[in-house]
Amino acid sequence: MANEMEFIEGFFAKAPHENAPGFVKAKVNIKRNDLIQWLSARDDEWINIDIKEARSGKWYASVDNWQPNEVNDASSVQTPPPASVPAGFDDGPPEDYQEGILTDDDIPF
Repeated sequence: MANEMEFIEGFFAKAPHENAPGFVKAKVNIKRNDLIQWLSARDDEWINIDIKEARSGKWYASVDNWQPNEVNDASSVQTPPPASVPAGFDDGPPEDYQEGILTDDDIPF
């Protein structure tokens, strides 16, 4: 089902208006009765939606049905090599470190 495009009845995505502020990334219109009917026919706890742009430039929404591949044999799972620690970061916590207590000086930005 990962290759099949599934549209959401009653849910429409559009590009933001040309005068919209930069933090507006998409416009969504909902046709309430159609969306309720579509949702009622599903038993998923979560429905993931991708907002996409077609080659024509038209925006649309589709269900993200991606599922990880099932792995039956634990030996076939590849683990990434351990990440190297940059110099100066392998010393551990500072001497005055106390679990759960942070100050502004502890934040690196």
